[in-house]
Amino acid sequence: MSVSAPKRSLNIDNINPHIKVAKYAVRGELATRSEKYRAQLAKGEGKDLPFDTVINANIGNPQQLDQKPITFFRQVASLLENPLLLENAGVLEKSFGYKKDVIERAKWLLESVKSVGAYSQSNGAPGFRQSVAEYIERRDGYPSSPDNIYLSAGASSGVNALLHIICSSPETGLLIPIPQYPLYTASLAVLNAKCVPYYLDESKAWGTDITAIKDALAKARSEGTDVRAIVVINPGNPTGASLSTEDMASVLEFAANEGLVVMADEVYQTNVFEGEFTSFKKALRDLQKSDANKDGKFDALELASLHSISKGMVGECGHRGGYFELVGFDEEVVAELYKFISIQLCPPVIGQCMVEMMVHPPKEGDPSYPLYKQEYNDIFANLQKRATALYDAFREMEGVECQSPQGAMYLFPKINLPSGAISAAKAADRTPDEFYASKLLDATGVCVVPGNGFGQKEGTMHFRTTFLAPGTDWVGRIMKFHKSFMDEYREAKTNGVNGHA
Repeated sequence: MSVSAPKRSLNIDNINPHIKVAKYAVRGELATRSEKYRAQLAKGEGKDLPFDTVINANIGNPQQLDQKPITFFRQVASLLENPLLLENAGVLEKSFGYKKDVIERAKWLLESVKSVGAYSQSNGAPGFRQSVAEYIERRDGYPSSPDNIYLSAGASSGVNALLHIICSSPETGLLIPIPQYPLYTASLAVLNAKCVPYYLDESKAWGTDITAIKDALAKARSEGTDVRAIVVINPGNPTGASLSTEDMASVLEFAANEGLVVMADEVYQTNVFEGEFTSFKKALRDLQKSDANKDGKFDALELASLHSISKGMVGECGHRGGYFELVGFDEEVVAELYKFISIQLCPPVIGQCMVEMMVHPPKEGDPSYPLYKQEYNDIFANLQKRATALYDAFREMEGVECQSPQGAMYLFPKINLPSGAISAAKAADRTPDEFYASKLLDATGVCVVPGNGFGQKEGTMHFRTTFLAPGTDWVGRIMKFHKSFMDEYREAKTNGVNGHA
């Protein structure tokens, strides 16, 4: 009697179809290839490659690209992970340079959670949420309650929780800025909900176009989509733009008029190179106090704003810490949100501790303040310097247009490619921006993300790059490649036929 071969339960045809639909270009095919190149070089097998290092400019991962951790954060974290060190505080201070406030902070954090190896409350340790509320009050000049603060495993976890509450059916839709961080479209795809794109205005430094938003909403509703919320990323990812207070007020008024939740992704709030950051919470409270609210239309507006330790000068991506604040939400909805996050038990406690330190860093007069301030300022200055250098390089490159770096960690240049490149991309079954980014990686080891991974207006081509990598050598690599690429394809023919854009 023959025995049939064992058969697996899962195959590509019977897994969750919504997972297959989701796309996340930031860690897509080019990122995978760049890691293969990195592994080759590490093994000494990359002698035939035309570069000797790989630059992952595809993802905002500061410490992978040599941004140094803030000393205060890491010294405190070392004591949290090994509290026995606190029994030798004198040695820590005299031999290892730990300041008194480092030891005091570690003790207070441990008193709050007992151990970073223990669960905390589902929405985060109460003392840490109090610190976040106090930070928001200092930042905005308006009260904040720890009861409205939810600590999370990075801002992405907060986005996931909010989307699970908002998206109730396949007809649910959210207005998403285009270009956008693909977390939003990917998450909506997994939830089988709808992305309702609204296009940012590249000609106005990637500002919001309220007419375009209204048109997108009207079109979606006419097609039967139940649009529940609008997402705003400020400062912008991938654009690097910083919204004006006028743009913010227009979005809030639109949301109030249309009964939409506002999700404000503000993880780059300390990465501002032009002007000053204004939170959507402050913008909302200002409107609620103004004559514009005489009929109370802003009083019931629901706002969820998010922040993270992954960006800014902290750059602690791997520790997975963040928070979101709720304003104006119904109590019964909040109870269901709490239940949802409770299913996941709690965010990483060491990440919660990092959040507390981010919002409550050493202040002037504290022993650790001079070094903290120096490290913070140096990181900011270096980011701004590299952003300017990369922007200046793009301005010199043929066919490249780029908005000035206002904030965040990215530039999103538009590339105008010759017809030969368009035809060659078509022959290779790639979009032109994918073709360009692929050629760039193979020639230079610099990994960027094609613009179509974030969305872009039809007929335009972009790519997103971080400016986190140290040095200028890799910028020179891009410039040299671009000239060679343009020269090769300017007069190129594909399959014997002149290319057409």
